[in-house]
Amino acid sequence: MKRPTVVVLCGGRSSERLVSLVSAQCVVANLDARKFRARLVHIDAAGVWAEVRPAALLAERPADLHASPASLARVRRGAKTLNPWTLFASLRAQDCVFPVLHGPMGEDGTLQGLLELVGAPYVGCGVLGSAAGMDKEASKRLAASAGLPQVPWAVARTPAEARAAAERFGYPVFIKPARMGSSVGVVKAKSAADVAPALREALRFDDKALVEKGVPAREVETAVLGDPWAPRGDRFALKASIIGEIAPNAEFYDYRAKYLDPNGARLIVPAPLSVKTAARIRAVALAAFRAFDLYGLARLDFFVHKRTGAVYLNEPNTLPGFTPASMYPMLWRESGLPTPRLVETLIALAHRRARARRRLSSAAGGREGPNKSRGRA
Repeated sequence: MKRPTVVVLCGGRSSERLVSLVSAQCVVANLDARKFRARLVHIDAAGVWAEVRPAALLAERPADLHASPASLARVRRGAKTLNPWTLFASLRAQDCVFPVLHGPMGEDGTLQGLLELVGAPYVGCGVLGSAAGMDKEASKRLAASAGLPQVPWAVARTPAEARAAAERFGYPVFIKPARMGSSVGVVKAKSAADVAPALREALRFDDKALVEKGVPAREVETAVLGDPWAPRGDRFALKASIIGEIAPNAEFYDYRAKYLDPNGARLIVPAPLSVKTAARIRAVALAAFRAFDLYGLARLDFFVHKRTGAVYLNEPNTLPGFTPASMYPMLWRESGLPTPRLVETLIALAHRRARARRRLSSAAGGREGPNKSRGRA
């Protein structure tokens, strides 16, 4: 029997497309070639899909993928343009799509909707969870409805709205695009004079911005893995990793500190937290995972107040960075789950959900059997 094919999607049309290349490199490098056949598909900034050789991506240095146009040109040399619908429709039941497309048009539910339409098993959250996780306003509202702790926040589209929120919360505030990741477009406003320029920067990337009260806080994260509705004791039951802390050397953990400056931040794993605080963070993370209708994987980010120890949920990341230095795989490695096993578990979860979806009936009145999708079994 042929090895199952894993289609790794990278690049994309968002400003996070270069990060995606390094994530894809890590996934392909940790995909067991004895069990799976990797196909690597790159989407460029214009939305053109092309199949590239996995070996070409593996040959590049991660730093070059971030910074060198020549690196991307080498990866795409000899690439074969393809039609995404044809690609996905050709997949068998045992095949899988592993998207590492960070940001809009990749982790916001748009790609997930296409994969649902074509019936292809895929790693990660579904349409609703992906869309809610990407839209900070939506995730804030869902968290509020579930009673999860957050810092004060507001949505702004105009300088007047942003200033009103900032005056209400008190300075400093953070102003950020509502639907963007990797700290792209995030600005810390320390006074009223900073608000309008900060809003302009956020609105370069989205048509609405989030204004959040700045608190003196430690930034910590936990990685969540599993099926949120699997029974306790099941091997796919939902679980949270140990907790890591990010100690930025800049004023806050911005894009440069995350990806471009090797000395931009210290990653402390495990985070030095009390047993009670760590348990609180993991409990809120699991509750948030269910409240946002997430599946498979997510990284949940938190603030811990430096003086009071209060825990605040910051945001979910439904397709977190998957580079060797990224917190998601690092936290699982430090929790006893090596990256090759993590990749294999995520693929197994994708098939678990796909099987459950195929058992659902599409007939009114329930007179027909479960869905049969082009011979997928």
